[in-house]
Amino acid sequence: MKFVNPLPFVSDMDRSKQFYSEVMDLRILEDHGNFVRFESGFALHEGKSLHQTVFGHAPDVDRPYGRLNLVLYFEVEDIDSTFERIAEKVELIHEVRRESWGQRVFRFFDPDRHIVEIGEPQ
Repeated sequence: MKFVNPLPFVSDMDRSKQFYSEVMDLRILEDHGNFVRFESGFALHEGKSLHQTVFGHAPDVDRPYGRLNLVLYFEVEDIDSTFERIAEKVELIHEVRRESWGQRVFRFFDPDRHIVEIGEPQ
């Protein structure tokens, strides 16, 4: 069995596509309207349509899907310049810091309040 990728639900696909392509600098590989896959393998799915597919009905509530229980993790070679480029465009959780395992990371929220972590390679 091969794990392919997580598939976070998003409430506004246009907003999320813009965020991940412009702020995160990810290139869109496939765009099917309610599903977008980026060159890196990361993908997004519009929440109501995926909820309909999985559970047979769409949720009645419109709210961000992030619940502070999932981290979307990315790596970059130059964390300092990436932080400078992104920091003013996002809601930061914290600035670049060195974690107890030695890696430097920073974290912020995406438009659906999923936690995004960017770290330097270990």
